[in-house]
Amino acid sequence: MTDDAELRQRITELVEEEHRLERSHVGMPLSDEERARLDRIGVDLDRCWDLLRQRDARRAAGQDPDGAQTRDASTVENYRQ
Repeated sequence: MTDDAELRQRITELVEEEHRLERSHVGMPLSDEERARLDRIGVDLDRCWDLLRQRDARRAAGQDPDGAQTRDASTVENYRQ
């Protein structure tokens, strides 16, 4: 089980890592590995935000927020289309 505080902490950690990676390459291209990591961070962030939104929606509907489940990356990433 992941609670809201753990999700928010994970989001903060991912955002900080994303910013460190971007700041360390101002004016320089990222390596293939760094670009791949940045992409994974983006997906992980989307999945965390999705789970947090699910928990909020369940809570607002009078349901147990712990019933929310992490969705796979392909599901979450296809929301944007």
